[in-house]
Amino acid sequence: MSHPSSLPLYVRISEGLIRDIQAGRLIAGERLPPERELATSIGTSVGTLRKALADLEDRGLLERRQGSGNYVRETSGTTGVYAFFRLERPEGGGLPTADVLSVRTCPKPAGAPDFGAAPNAHRIRRIRSLDGLPVALEEIWLDGGQAKDLGAPDLSESLYHFYRTRLGLWIGRVEDRIGMDAAPAWTPERVPLEPGAPCGYVERIAWTAEGAPVEFSRTWFDSDSCRYTSRLR
Repeated sequence: MSHPSSLPLYVRISEGLIRDIQAGRLIAGERLPPERELATSIGTSVGTLRKALADLEDRGLLERRQGSGNYVRETSGTTGVYAFFRLERPEGGGLPTADVLSVRTCPKPAGAPDFGAAPNAHRIRRIRSLDGLPVALEEIWLDGGQAKDLGAPDLSESLYHFYRTRLGLWIGRVEDRIGMDAAPAWTPERVPLEPGAPCGYVERIAWTAEGAPVEFSRTWFDSDSCRYTSRLR
């Protein structure tokens, strides 16, 4: 059963297809499989798939030719809900989902860069999965001045989508610093990381569209089951 704060199923399907397009697994001009066949492979109904395809058509990513099928269109300049999410399966793409472990309001972490004026921040810890496989841990700190309260049931799988639709907060730019770190002590067993063992690590600062830093985050990821991928167009 979907979490009540999950994105609608047709949106998750369209976002998964967008990531496949951006990863080069689907290329401009390629014809998608017949709708019934594609719906079966995804595990959804034809009706839900058609809503996802209509979403892609509205974004200019798909051309639907009567009597011929659905064709991928040129994607330059088009982004999805997960435009800033850089982890992908080793072969590319993969639909991101998130499982919230905890949400707390507490003092900002020592050594973090400046992100907002409030002394406290909302700390969100999550497991990140790609196509249902846990691949990473996230610890996100949102400046306390951006929201009075945050609770796990409120959050959607895409935090930036949640920020935009629920808080009126648009993330316009991020900076990632990539390296190695030890997996945190709070690592759950179902994540393919051992507490204290070296793993891939991403430290991010995020700015609003107006240029104000409002979020700091840390991501620990398993390099055997995912890759950090950034594309320039």
